[in-house]
Amino acid sequence: MNQFELSTTTSEETSQFAARLAGFLKPGDVIALEGDLGAGKTTFTKGLAKGLEIKKTVNSPTFTIIKEYRGKLPLYHMDVYRVADAFEDLGFDEYFEGNGVTVVEWAHLIEEQLPSERLTIFLYRDEGDKRKMVLTPKGERYEHLCKEIFR
Repeated sequence: MNQFELSTTTSEETSQFAARLAGFLKPGDVIALEGDLGAGKTTFTKGLAKGLEIKKTVNSPTFTIIKEYRGKLPLYHMDVYRVADAFEDLGFDEYFEGNGVTVVEWAHLIEEQLPSERLTIFLYRDEGDKRKMVLTPKGERYEHLCKEIFR
């Protein structure tokens, strides 16, 4: 399994990379975001939303679990940090198989419910606004996507 790495020096660069990635996404794509608190998961998602031409302000759905946004493609933004039972059926598969792009923060908490093919992005904090992103594609679709964006 290939991994692709990228470092950014500002939150704006992180957002710009996510906006660029959005141009390669299609309905049914799933992005699993991992990283400590403050690593930039929501900043990344805001950039993705911008790339999907979403006008509404994007923020973390910490207490609502799922927020939906309309743009060039629908964006389903999930934060599963507070999901008490990883095996609870909250209908995630309806989003994963839907007509939009799904972003799941803290995705490892619902690992068993995630589609086997997805793009997992680990965000690591460095000093200041510096971030390291490690993209791990699972499946041919996401392998191809990463090769295209890192061309």
